[in-house]
Amino acid sequence: MADAAEEPLMQHQEDDMQDGISSEPADTEDVDNDTEWPAGRPGLFIWLLTLSAGISGLLFGYDTGVISATLVSIGSSLSGRPLTSLDKSVITSCTSLFALVASPISSVLADYFGRKPVILLSDLLFVFGALVQALSYSVAGMVLGRSIVGAAIGAASFVTPLYIAELAPPAHRGRLVTMNVLSITLGQVVAYVIGWVFAEHGDPSTGWRWLVGLGAVPAALQCALLLFMPETPRWLVKAGKSLDARRIIKKTIGSDVVSRRLVDNVVKDIEAELREEQGNVTPVSNRRKGSDGWLKGWYQLLRVPKNRRALVIACLLQGLQQLSGFNSLMYFSATIFTILGFSIPTLTSLTVAATNFAFTVLALFLIDRIGRRRILLYSIPFMVIGLWLSAFGFSFIKLSSGETNDGPLSTTIDAASSGPSQDAAVVILISIMIFVASYALGLGNVPWMQSELFPLNVRSLGSGLATATNWLANFIIGLTFLPLMDLLTPTLTFGLYGIICVIGWYTIWRIYPETAGLTLEEATCLLENGWGV
Repeated sequence: MADAAEEPLMQHQEDDMQDGISSEPADTEDVDNDTEWPAGRPGLFIWLLTLSAGISGLLFGYDTGVISATLVSIGSSLSGRPLTSLDKSVITSCTSLFALVASPISSVLADYFGRKPVILLSDLLFVFGALVQALSYSVAGMVLGRSIVGAAIGAASFVTPLYIAELAPPAHRGRLVTMNVLSITLGQVVAYVIGWVFAEHGDPSTGWRWLVGLGAVPAALQCALLLFMPETPRWLVKAGKSLDARRIIKKTIGSDVVSRRLVDNVVKDIEAELREEQGNVTPVSNRRKGSDGWLKGWYQLLRVPKNRRALVIACLLQGLQQLSGFNSLMYFSATIFTILGFSIPTLTSLTVAATNFAFTVLALFLIDRIGRRRILLYSIPFMVIGLWLSAFGFSFIKLSSGETNDGPLSTTIDAASSGPSQDAAVVILISIMIFVASYALGLGNVPWMQSELFPLNVRSLGSGLATATNWLANFIIGLTFLPLMDLLTPTLTFGLYGIICVIGWYTIWRIYPETAGLTLEEATCLLENGWGV
């Protein structure tokens, strides 16, 4: 296993010598001999690409965060009655369900039409879904709007990290993909801030409509920006457009003599990988095979051992990210803090979103230095501590026994025991912040680096299936969280999430290798003869 603390420069120089790439002394003074990209900071062009694509993360975060404030502000605006627990669960979980359906479909589209068109399609769905939500006057209409947004999130959450990873320099790929995750957390913060503003100062009957409708603005902005952004070089080579790929790579690393040689090396490496993985079938002929090529992709993903191992690891990380219970806080944090008796639950929820954002910024600087594997092994135990401390705090909470249409969790804490319950509520808030902080450092961003594990010929398909796993687990959490809180009590619910994290930590320790500092082509070799740990 590669040590993430080693300097990528030495690592890439050793790899290049093994690959037989010339490394003359004069050249090493000017540029690193990495066959992928020169070492050093990403250029302005790469940062512009990342920021443009990262708007998808902003939309993703906004639409997952906005539902928390919407559910406590919507009142009787839909169907002329208060929302029941079932209404809330369906409105929340339908987004995950359609994201689950959209992820594998978008992976096929990304293979045939490119990464960029799928991002543009998701933007159009974001705009349409936001407008449908804002104009809804029934629960069914709101479910329809959330479902359209779910399809957009499913496509964007899969293709945006893939788009960035295929353009990023190896030494900074983790940081640039984490920028997308940072955009997600920023979107959640923005959603909570706007939700608090409308809840405290806006018209309760219309404020939530503006809240969901504003999601159309960044989608339209990204759609305009991406019209000027390129397709990824790896997809262009796969599609038989090597000349276009060379032109884009030149924009990222320069056009001097040494850089031109590096461009040739990058393209040759991609072409060599394609020939090796596809049985010496040329990229153009493979793309014209239609359904036969698609079926061959499935066969290679599921039957080739290293691809199957990559799929297991990617699905494990994506599933654990959701089954840890994090998005139950994003969807229902305002509901939870209402139960706990906080006077302004949307403002309290903002502290959770701000913690997530702050520690994602910290992860931005640590992920390539510490490494993916180690940052997970270090952070998940603190997630467990936060969850079990929350479970302990909830054991002191006395819920009102009154039944309503919303179920017992629609009420607040029992006034007769307000003293101990208020102390327990503070403990729960602190423990949730511990959980969120440790989640943001590791599990919140590492799973989105899934494209590092897959060879180019199955990268889109494998990443799509892993993302679908994320949304399947997200759907399960969104649909079952409130019923579990009712049925098992909050103490057992949070304790169960902690047990899942313990199992996930052990599995990561056994099978997840380190990929920090490696090129995409090098990282896929780790699983050639085992798990690479």
